[in-house]
Amino acid sequence: MSEKVRVGVIGCGNISSAYFCYAAKFPILAMVACADLNPQAARAKAQEHNIPRVCSVEELLEDPSIEVVLNLTVPRAHAPVTLAAIEKGKHTFLEKPLAISRDEGQQILDAARQRKVRVGCAPDTFMGAGLQTSRKLIDEGAIGRPISFTAFMMCPGHESWHPNPEFYYQKGGGPMFDMGPYYLTALLNLLGPVKRIFGGACITAPQRTITHRDKEGNPRPKFGQQMPVETPDHVCGMIEFVNGAIGNLIMTFATRRSIFPPLTLFGSEGTLAAPDPNGFDGAVRLQAKGQSEFADVPHAFTAGYGRALGLADMATAIRSGRKHRCSLEQAFTVLDLMQGFLDSSDKGRAFKPRLKYQRPAPMPVGLPFGILDP
Repeated sequence: MSEKVRVGVIGCGNISSAYFCYAAKFPILAMVACADLNPQAARAKAQEHNIPRVCSVEELLEDPSIEVVLNLTVPRAHAPVTLAAIEKGKHTFLEKPLAISRDEGQQILDAARQRKVRVGCAPDTFMGAGLQTSRKLIDEGAIGRPISFTAFMMCPGHESWHPNPEFYYQKGGGPMFDMGPYYLTALLNLLGPVKRIFGGACITAPQRTITHRDKEGNPRPKFGQQMPVETPDHVCGMIEFVNGAIGNLIMTFATRRSIFPPLTLFGSEGTLAAPDPNGFDGAVRLQAKGQSEFADVPHAFTAGYGRALGLADMATAIRSGRKHRCSLEQAFTVLDLMQGFLDSSDKGRAFKPRLKYQRPAPMPVGLPFGILDP
C-alpha cells in the first residue's frame, strides 16, 4: 500500500465533519492536524474525530510533515489561504468555489504552476456512482446525440437552517457560486467543453431575515437578524456546448423547490434523468429508444462515497504521478463560467470560456471501496 498522505485541515466549520468522517474510509489519507481562527472550534473537531494535533493556521502551514492542506474556510478566504499554502510548497484541496472572482482564480492557477504543486477543488460529487454511471451511458450512446438539457436548483435560501448564513449572500455566494459548482461540474463531465453561455441575474430580496431554529424549535442566537443581499439570488442561463448540445439552467434562492428533476439530458434517441449533482449516488433513470417509460439503471461504479473522495483521489495521484480528477483547471473553468453568467447578464452579450477544458478520466471499475487506483 502507498505511504499515507498527511493532511492538515484549515477551517473547522459545518462541512468539516463530513470530510473527517469520510477521510477515515480512505487508507491513503492521514488527517493529522486542524486549525481554525476559532481555536475552540478546532479543538472540538479534533476531539470528535480523533485528530492528533490542534494548532494555529501559521503553525500548520509551517509544518514540513504536512503534504496537503485541506482548505474548508468560507469562500472569501479560499484564495488567501490557498495562496498561502502554495507559497509554502504544499498541495491544497479546497471547498468550492475555487475563489470569489475570476482574478483570484487566475492568481491560484499561476501560483500553483509556478511552484509546481497540485490544487484540487470540490465538488467531487461527479466522481460518485450516480454521475459516473450517467456519463458512461452518454458516452456509450444510450441517448444518441446529446441535444439539450435542463438543470434546476430552486430553493428559498439557507437562512432557515444555517446558523451563520450571511456569507451565502455576499460576493462569492448566491445560488450560482454556492450550488452552481455542482451542476456545472456535472455538466462539463457529462457533455464536455462549453462553447458559450448567456446569463440573466437579479437580486429579488435586498434584505433577508435569519430564521434558524434548533432541533427543538427554539430560536438560535441570530434569529430575527437582518442581513443584506450583495450578490444575485436568482440566476438563469443558457449553455451551448462544443458538441452542439444547448440547454438551460436555473440557480435560485428566491423560489420554492421545483417539481422537476435536478438534471435531465435529452438526446436524439433517449432521455436520461441524472441524479442530484449535490450527491454522490442517487437513482439514474433512462428512457431508451423505443421505450415510453423511464427505467432505473444499476450503478456501474462503486457507491457509498462522500466528501473527501476528491481529496483521496488527489492524494492517490500524488503518490502515483497521474492527474487528479478534481483538477485546478476544472475548478477554474467552473469559476470562469459562474462569473461569466453574471458578466453576461451585466453586459447583455454571450460569454466564452477562457480556458480549454478537458474531461477527467472516468472512475475505475471493480476496485474495493476506498481504493482509487488499480
